[in-house]
Amino acid sequence: MSSALDEVLEGFEPSAQIVSVMAGSRPAVVLGLDIGTSGIRAALFDERGEEIESASVRLPWPGVDEATAFNAELRLSWIATAIDDLLSRSISIDRQIQLISISCFWHSLVGVAADGSSTTPVFTWASTEAAGAAHELRELFDEPSIHARTGCRIHPSYWPAKLHWLQQKHEQAAATRYWMSFGEFVVLQLCGETAASVSMASGTGLFNQQLCDWDAELAAALQIPIETLPELAGSHTALQGLTAKYAARWPELSEAKFFPAIGDGAADAIGSGCTTRANLALMVGSSGALRLMYRGEPPAQLPTELWCYRADEKRIILGGALSDGGNLYEWLRDFLLPGETDESIEQSLALLEPDVHGLTILPFWSGERSTGWSPRAKGTILGLTNKTQPIEILRAAMEAIAYRFALIHRALSPFAPDAAIIASGTALRWSPTWIKILADVLGTPITLSTYRESSTLGAALLALEAAGKIENLETRNVVAGVTFEPDFSKHARYQIGLERQQKIYKQLISKT
Repeated sequence: MSSALDEVLEGFEPSAQIVSVMAGSRPAVVLGLDIGTSGIRAALFDERGEEIESASVRLPWPGVDEATAFNAELRLSWIATAIDDLLSRSISIDRQIQLISISCFWHSLVGVAADGSSTTPVFTWASTEAAGAAHELRELFDEPSIHARTGCRIHPSYWPAKLHWLQQKHEQAAATRYWMSFGEFVVLQLCGETAASVSMASGTGLFNQQLCDWDAELAAALQIPIETLPELAGSHTALQGLTAKYAARWPELSEAKFFPAIGDGAADAIGSGCTTRANLALMVGSSGALRLMYRGEPPAQLPTELWCYRADEKRIILGGALSDGGNLYEWLRDFLLPGETDESIEQSLALLEPDVHGLTILPFWSGERSTGWSPRAKGTILGLTNKTQPIEILRAAMEAIAYRFALIHRALSPFAPDAAIIASGTALRWSPTWIKILADVLGTPITLSTYRESSTLGAALLALEAAGKIENLETRNVVAGVTFEPDFSKHARYQIGLERQQKIYKQLISKT
């Protein structure tokens, strides 16, 4: 898909320093993997964390749409194919690959047998099968105390509800020796180790953010033996070598050190340059999130709207996540506007005035996470008439998602009141109009990140810091991109739409 931002960004030139590095003047040191919900990306980076030009591969996942659950072994084979392709395409590049970094989507869960094979599908953050289990656990446990310890609400996207559901409904649970995320499964198959990073563990809902360890109290209450959970690896822990199978397949990687996978949200924030309280990272890909990263300790009081995870032992991430972002845009575009080009859709979207369509949308096609965390939320469109146009429904959905981001922004603002917003994600590159909507709704400037693959970059940078090849992430020089300024007259009009959405939300969703 071509980027609608190409025209907007035309004429913007990054610094000469970045251009010279991108020209491939340094050898490749890191092989970075980004395991996303829509596909796998592999790329090579030099010792300064700059991506080597023409040394990247992106493969969409094969087969049918499997956003909520998929086969672990099949996806692993596709990851191996991506590495094959990257190495075959980069033969002419000076490769001294010493490190392998991985970014992987947070909150997935897969059961693994003693022989390393999967016993269950990989259930992603979008899986809603455990909604009933989440409701049961909310009745059994004191959710505020669990939220304070783990940084996570009781919700189907997290491990406690998934494990409770699996223990009740799946015979495969009895054959399971380990529970892990897909990121750990990949490392287990490639390296033979079951180690999990603090980053990945922190997004499970079973991790104590204050102790930086598994929450033994919650695990015991759920009857989950700690020994079935992965060992925790420090940020400077590297796993040496491939298994014999993959060492024979990739001899050039046999001496490279693996770093356990980190959460894609942490990687995106790092890659976007949002590593201090000076910046918030706004991401709209298939889903969406607004995040704050900083060195320090978890907050003593965590707002109910937000979660708290970690990038590593020293870096905290606060934020909120939406299950619908670019996925809803794509669904509505394909369903309502088949055959229309992205360019014509963007032109039509840009002509519409704020909140004039008469629609109120609750954008929960994939369920709700922030801000209300309803386990049973569904998408809703109110106000349709026989005069409503398809493009108006699409525009209303984009505004509705922006309203949810505004609520997250309100909850985050006390922790970083003067923070600028840096945006990334493929969905925003389809539509400059959407970035402008977000700036107008939030009432604050939004700067688009110059780097299009923030998650791949972020994981590579964290690995380079751990290996001592760069001093620290906070001093990294980030090239600024195009800034979209808010229109405060439109901001006032959007506040009416936001209030209307919240009124409907309280009537319909908050009671489910």
